[in-house]
Amino acid sequence: MSAQLRKELAQALNKDQYDMTGQGLYFPRQGIMAMGQYFDRINGGEWQETPNLVVTEGLAHILNVALGSKVKSSGYYLALFSGATAPAANWTAANFASVASEVISLTEGYSGATRPQWNPVDTATNSIDNMTATASVTIATSSTLNVTGAALLTNSTRGGTTGTLISATKYAAARTFQNGDVYDIGYRLSLTV
Repeated sequence: MSAQLRKELAQALNKDQYDMTGQGLYFPRQGIMAMGQYFDRINGGEWQETPNLVVTEGLAHILNVALGSKVKSSGYYLALFSGATAPAANWTAANFASVASEVISLTEGYSGATRPQWNPVDTATNSIDNMTATASVTIATSSTLNVTGAALLTNSTRGGTTGTLISATKYAAARTFQNGDVYDIGYRLSLTV
């Protein structure tokens, strides 16, 4: 990608010159589509696939790390949420936990002191994902737990408000868990020119 194209994409982000479509974020002037998908399954069952929104903060992060001078984050982490609000382009790491109602409880949520890490495998294509080593959490609840969506952030702290929000999705139907359920989460990001 040329320096000119990087500059154009950064300007398009700053001026809101992009379209949010059902497939992802489309930059019409440049002909570039950024889209992602979350994959999830309960107790080793069938994978479910849900498209996501790569938020403005996430797109800027991707461009600045891959093509700019920003240093890559030490890791990327998956978060679960229980809110009814659909993700919006203006969501950020600073407001994610509150607007999405992130699941942060260790007793009515999932085990593990931090958000599970997303460990992608390097790619030679237009997509990168963690499907060969998906993140896994064990649900902890006294009755049932409803999860309405997932997100990808650069901060491992549950409920943390620093770092960068890359993407988020709200499931078409809430996932309902029992105590001890094992929940596997995968994420794939694709860029198409």
